[in-house]
Amino acid sequence: MMEKNFGEKKDYMKETLLRFERMVTTNEQAFFDLETYEKITAYYIEKGDWDKAFQACEMGLNDFPYSLDLLLSKVQLHANRGEHDLAMEILERAALFHPGDVEISFMQVGISNMMGEYEEAIEVLENLLQRVEDKDEIYFQIGQTYQNWGKYEEAILNYKRSLKNNLHNESALYELAHCLDLVGQLESHLDYYHELVDRDPFSHHAWYNLGIAFSKLERYEDAVNAYEYATLVKDDFASAFFQLGNSYMNLEKYEDAKTQYLRAIELEGELPETCCCLGTCYEKLGEYETAVKYYRQTVKLDNQWDDGWYGLGICFSELGRWFEAAGFLRKAIQITELNPDYWLALAETEFKIGNVISAFEAFEKAAEIEPSNPDIWLKWSHVLFEQGNYARACDLLQAAIDDMPEEADLYYRMAVYQIHSGDYREALINMEVALTLDYDAHVQLFDFFPDLEKQKALYRIIEQYREKK
Repeated sequence: MMEKNFGEKKDYMKETLLRFERMVTTNEQAFFDLETYEKITAYYIEKGDWDKAFQACEMGLNDFPYSLDLLLSKVQLHANRGEHDLAMEILERAALFHPGDVEISFMQVGISNMMGEYEEAIEVLENLLQRVEDKDEIYFQIGQTYQNWGKYEEAILNYKRSLKNNLHNESALYELAHCLDLVGQLESHLDYYHELVDRDPFSHHAWYNLGIAFSKLERYEDAVNAYEYATLVKDDFASAFFQLGNSYMNLEKYEDAKTQYLRAIELEGELPETCCCLGTCYEKLGEYETAVKYYRQTVKLDNQWDDGWYGLGICFSELGRWFEAAGFLRKAIQITELNPDYWLALAETEFKIGNVISAFEAFEKAAEIEPSNPDIWLKWSHVLFEQGNYARACDLLQAAIDDMPEEADLYYRMAVYQIHSGDYREALINMEVALTLDYDAHVQLFDFFPDLEKQKALYRIIEQYREKK
């Protein structure tokens, strides 16, 4: 019976919309009651068809000029068009018809924020504090306004007031962590987060946000503990399982991360972000075929999820399927052109295919986007080195060294290239600089000299340096 009623309602709405559109097109007269006008307007707003929504709203207000829903819909439509002054005028008229309505006040706050009139927004909200019982939402809105204003200390104060009134205001917890992170006060507020947990040890939100704070501070072991408590309190808390997976990823515990992501999917279904993270897990574990499955699911759910296409490119590269890999990487670049990792991966793939010019163009693009990334220069120079072009490889590294004189890896690699080209004196100078900057990183030298005799010679030079020091 319920299914029949649902079907009938759908048919009635479809018929109503057709009647309305026919009326607009032919100017024929038709009568709709207030509820129908409200539903038609809401339908078109949800669909993003602002013009039809505006027409429905105007026609409805002609017949029902005091309808609060239609007045507020018209405010929203003017705001969507950037017509904030007109929106405010309608709100003032609505306030005359419906004095003291809280929803009107909230919309005034929203429009004032859009117009950058933060003081007016704060004034409206502070007046609301005297009129409503649930003050946590008002304090939260005051915090949001201060945050939009760039006054983070005041925002933090009001988010705390919101949480004092309602510890379970999830939005206030999240925005508080964000503001504390912005002003560099997360670490100094860890005691505050522990106090929240002490106030209610069975608040999964409190444990979860303690985990968020630890995650932002890169204290992933502590974050794991906090998220685990959150999942113990609420065993179907999908977001906590997802963040637990992220913490394990940062700790390079990929099997543990995989378990948490699979649990998150079990609880809330397949979302692009979770599928993509799970794909990365399998990729890190060397299970490329399974990783491909989850990356494919990611881009099926959202074909604009660039990390999914990038993951497919990396996996197909690892599987030696270079042409397919290049196609996926280009797709990722189409979506997010200014990601240096995508260009770097494409450069290496193009070189494997044999497209040397395309490879160099991609290396150049990566370096242009992120010139301070030594990995780009090391990989680019290595391609030249593999071609036997030692002089150009050295020139490229020298340009990188000029910009990043503290990067030991650049000097070690320069020494490698100079040894291969027979320039031993310069190689020794660069090796000494590298050893001074990061002695332990010298092990990378042996990767380039499989010959045992050369390894012994390098070891003697390194030992002489160590003894001198």
